[in-house]
Amino acid sequence: MLHRYSDQLQDLMRLHEALQHFDAGKHQQKVPSGTSRTSGCFICTTTRPFNCQSMALISLEDLEALDDEEVTDDITDNPEPMGEEDSDRLLAQWQAVASTHHVAVPPEMTGPIQEMTRNSQQRERLPYDVISQHEKMGALQFEERVYPAGHWACVTRSESLYEQSISMGFMKLMRFICKENSAGRYLGMTVPVVNSIRVAEDGRTFHKEVETAMFLPGGLQSSPPRPSDPDIAVLHRGPIRVIARPFLGTTTEVTVGRQISLLWEALGLDDHIHQDHYMVAVYENPGVPQRRNEIWFIRRHL
Repeated sequence: MLHRYSDQLQDLMRLHEALQHFDAGKHQQKVPSGTSRTSGCFICTTTRPFNCQSMALISLEDLEALDDEEVTDDITDNPEPMGEEDSDRLLAQWQAVASTHHVAVPPEMTGPIQEMTRNSQQRERLPYDVISQHEKMGALQFEERVYPAGHWACVTRSESLYEQSISMGFMKLMRFICKENSAGRYLGMTVPVVNSIRVAEDGRTFHKEVETAMFLPGGLQSSPPRPSDPDIAVLHRGPIRVIARPFLGTTTEVTVGRQISLLWEALGLDDHIHQDHYMVAVYENPGVPQRRNEIWFIRRHL
């Protein structure tokens, strides 16, 4: 199966070149409404895209698998160890994709990559209650939800680019999930992975510090395992009320800034919403060309 990765990589690189000419300010798509509780971390009132220097458009942030259609049959949920040749090819594929935006995937990520790939179909959905939904011409504009209190595994990075910070943060969480914890075992994973961002007073400039967080699976909430990595903190946080707007594609400073602008336009200025703190929820693998994300605005009070 993995001998097909070279062709896939060429396709990804061609996609990357094409996306470099992509005008984020002109591209909008619709996605279905959010996941129900049972199925399952700038204010800018203009429409101008945010500025960013030499960003990459193929992100590592949620690389739980490389291509669901290609990987699922042979690796996903397969308990057997991967052969050395296949393992090397899988790591090389990650490294090649990561290099498109100046992120290095070290060899010690081999184990977590294999573990996450094998378990990619066993992700637990973060539960929530829907407060209200707002549609326009039959399409979901945004949805207001309350997420429960619970323990989150959190890591903060301050790289040059937003994309690099979320990539490096997620790789640390991968190692925590895949046995670098006090339980010494694979912990399981929830979606979405949530990236918390802050902006400066100008409403445009991203602060360098980006927190990447994962809600611990339900079975671990009562007794959370301790991370081996001191950069990861397991924190208990109260419930949160958010306004979520879905969007498709990659998540960069430009695309996230655009989504923030669009949601403020739909809502209008509201002092009951934080105007310097936002969240980007990521659900899909990069093998999905138009993967699902959401921008979250945070209510000051429940």
